[in-house]
Amino acid sequence: MNLDKTHPLDSSDLDAHMSTAVNTVRLLTVNTHKGFTALNRRFILPELREAVRAVSADVVFLQEVLGTHEKHALRFHDWPNMSQYEFLADSIWTDFAYGRNAVYPDGDHGNALLSKFPITRYENLDISIAGPERRGLLHSVLQVPGHDEFHAICVHLGLREAHRQQQLRLLCDLLDSLPADAPVVVAGDFNDWRLKGAQVLDRCAGMHEVFAVAQGKVAKTFPARWPVLRLDRIYVRNATSHKARILGNKPWTHLSDHLPLAVEIHL
Repeated sequence: MNLDKTHPLDSSDLDAHMSTAVNTVRLLTVNTHKGFTALNRRFILPELREAVRAVSADVVFLQEVLGTHEKHALRFHDWPNMSQYEFLADSIWTDFAYGRNAVYPDGDHGNALLSKFPITRYENLDISIAGPERRGLLHSVLQVPGHDEFHAICVHLGLREAHRQQQLRLLCDLLDSLPADAPVVVAGDFNDWRLKGAQVLDRCAGMHEVFAVAQGKVAKTFPARWPVLRLDRIYVRNATSHKARILGNKPWTHLSDHLPLAVEIHL
């Protein structure tokens, strides 16, 4: 398990967040493809930031986001002088968490969470099974006004079925350890193109997938321009889901190889 620390929260920010109860939270999940278009043809992180901003989500779940990359920083003139998740957060999302999963000579990448609510603590759980494929669960605890704890888990599972099944069981162990009455969101890239992951998560008490409830099936998100595979998901517990949307129009079809998902949940 890797444990990272979030940046400190100013007391004035805390007072502002605690003043009024919040019962509606808008969510977005997107695989950023490390800030490049499909097939890595073009660096589009600044465009991606504008698109993410336009959704007006309170909490953003990011997969395949770069922490650092020394060669890219030298190659691209508009490469940010900070991590990709800090660049995306900018001044909109006051708190962020990063779970570094893969480390290589030029840099690292993993999952990240951007939040308009204070992140009181977070941890990155290493769920890599074997070989070079590194995967993690980024578990953040948010301070949403009017609620004791709000749990947000950003997921990026493996490409092999056997690995995914083991990783899903580890996710269920984590869910079983959380307070039974706390709101929980699990979102991200499940790579579950064979649709076997739902069978495991359905056994995790109280979880429901927002598109399965709204449309009868989980969403088609990959590849972005002609989506046929249902890889990305948003699961919730102790909350109801509303206005589930697949962001399948421009500019999203050109900003990653996955389509993002958005939903509003009521606590």
